[in-house]
Amino acid sequence: MQGTTTKTVIDVLNKQLSNFSVMYVKLHNYHWLVTGGDFYDLHEKFEEFYTETAQYMDDLAERILALNGKPVGTMRDFLQTASITEASRNETPEQMVQNISNDFNTMISEITQGTEVADRENDGPTTDMLNHIRATLEKQNWMLKSFLSKS
Repeated sequence: MQGTTTKTVIDVLNKQLSNFSVMYVKLHNYHWLVTGGDFYDLHEKFEEFYTETAQYMDDLAERILALNGKPVGTMRDFLQTASITEASRNETPEQMVQNISNDFNTMISEITQGTEVADRENDGPTTDMLNHIRATLEKQNWMLKSFLSKS
């Protein structure tokens, strides 16, 4: 039986599993629908992002299972649990990049809070995993912001 402490960490992990699941679909959507002069760069970058996102989804779910929790696993649960929202399918390429950057900002903030929860609960493996994910999102977000500054 999981204690309250572990349940709190599982809640943090399920929130990010949901965010990454929504992000995965959003990135695929953008990958398929991007047009314009930056098509090739954005098409490739979105594919790179969703490939990495899929790995994070797996890592988060496996960590939840290692803590004897149950990962959320339906689109309904993902959408209800996530802090980020689906794509509208009407975005311009610049709006796509801005939306992803905004989502990364949200996720970075929540992951930072999540590492604090894991630290309080002496869950070093979760803290390490979340710190790695946060560092990658920060780097990706820097790239997105650099792209937007040229637009």
